[in-house]
Amino acid sequence: MLYIIVILLLLVVLYVGLKSKKNAKIVPLENVVIPVYWHQLLLDNILFYRKLTNKEQQLFCSKVFYFLKTKNIEAVHFKLEELDKLLVAASAVIPVFRFPRWNYSNLTTVLIYPDYFDDDLKFDSKVKGRTIGGLVGTGRFENQMILSRKALHHGFNNKTDKGNTAIHEFIHLIDKADGVIDGIPAVLLDKQYIIPYLQLVHKKMEAINNDTSDIRNYGGTSQIEFLAVAGEYFFERPKLLKRKHPELYKMLDACFMRI
Repeated sequence: MLYIIVILLLLVVLYVGLKSKKNAKIVPLENVVIPVYWHQLLLDNILFYRKLTNKEQQLFCSKVFYFLKTKNIEAVHFKLEELDKLLVAASAVIPVFRFPRWNYSNLTTVLIYPDYFDDDLKFDSKVKGRTIGGLVGTGRFENQMILSRKALHHGFNNKTDKGNTAIHEFIHLIDKADGVIDGIPAVLLDKQYIIPYLQLVHKKMEAINNDTSDIRNYGGTSQIEFLAVAGEYFFERPKLLKRKHPELYKMLDACFMRI
């Protein structure tokens, strides 16, 4: 009898432990405690945040909190500041803000270099050809993102250039959510819209390469880069994109703004 009781007690303890472990994986966004000073930092630096309602700003902060709790952000050769972390997290949240429980399962760590870097990831000021502001890692850098701190801050400081390096890289991660980066937002678009989307993309890429578009030239290099470049434009200058490229705006709106 005593043996049976001990077994039952062990099963109860095991059940409670497993249940607690399972629940620990989920952070209830509505119950997190947000540092008060975040609000002003986000207001001062994130235009997207400034345009949200009070309730949406609270949700945005909760999503930022969740990102910072579940991902590592590491500085390389400089001291990481609170604003650096908030800008990275905001860049992650903005493209998926309208999605209730999005998690970047293909990302564990964001490495921030102090400056732009080259193909060999060298960022010393004496090195020539340092033009890269961000990339999604592969190989030994799989599940990692590398960002230039200068590019990160520039993306939010310049309100008129239609570009944001960090948002660009997070859109690549969203693209990669189906297992491959191919410029087809399969996790965002319903199947019946994929072909019309690709037809529109190649039409817009042709205009870029013929120098008859205001979309950044890099978007004309591949449909992979087009998605990220057009996504930057969508979040940085939505009204301008809607006016100049109404079809593209409508398609990206269907991707990123559905609830």
